Amino acid sequence: MNLESQLQIAQMVASVQNTTLIAVAFLIGIGALGTALGFAILGGKFLEGAARQPEMTAQLQVKLFIIAGLLDAVTMIGVAIALLFTFANPFMGNLVQFLPEIAG
Repeated sequence: MNLESQLQIAQMVASVQNTTLIAVAFLIGIGALGTALGFAILGGKFLEGAARQPEMTAQLQVKLFIIAGLLDAVTMIGVAIALLFTFANPFMGNLVQFLPEIAG
């Protein structure tokens, strides 16, 4: 394998890794932004409901924590997918089939 083909392989691997890094950054960033907005809206609506009917505060608080847990779980799923892409990149496996020199 000559130097030019090794350089081409290195550029292809770097391109896949860079694109994956951008996707991971968007996945985590948008997940964090969505969670922050969700918690802000949820907290505001809870305070509004508690102010309107103080006798239902305990019931509203239980519902608040259930929804907050579900809202946080969606973000954690996104983080798990981002970690999968970071440490066990499935796109690198697809790249190997186009590089028969290093696949065998």
